[in-house]
Amino acid sequence: DYSTVQAVQATMILSTILCCVAFLIFILQLFRLKQGERFVLTSIIQLLSCLCVMVAASIYTDRREDLHKNNAQLYSLIMDGRYGYSFILAWVAFAFTFISGLMYLILRKRK
Repeated sequence: DYSTVQAVQATMILSTILCCVAFLIFILQLFRLKQGERFVLTSIIQLLSCLCVMVAASIYTDRREDLHKNNAQLYSLIMDGRYGYSFILAWVAFAFTFISGLMYLILRKRK
């Protein structure tokens, strides 16, 4: 299904956009927030980015065999249990965006 590939691509692109927006909002909040306040908006956007990465990686995990049936070389690797480096990078990105989202939630502005 090409729609599966498009769903994975769209959610990963949305995740990247949300990460960039979260970073820009974080920079703005550094100058706008009062001392002692939390970076809640930045945290929410970062956690939404984390959710997008998780959705994309989950869709790919579920549909990997269907995506590669026409390519015999990739299909044989998948049947052996190999996914590739980009699959691992997606799950690492999920972990890091989740951790950074939690850090933004805990973080307070100092002087």
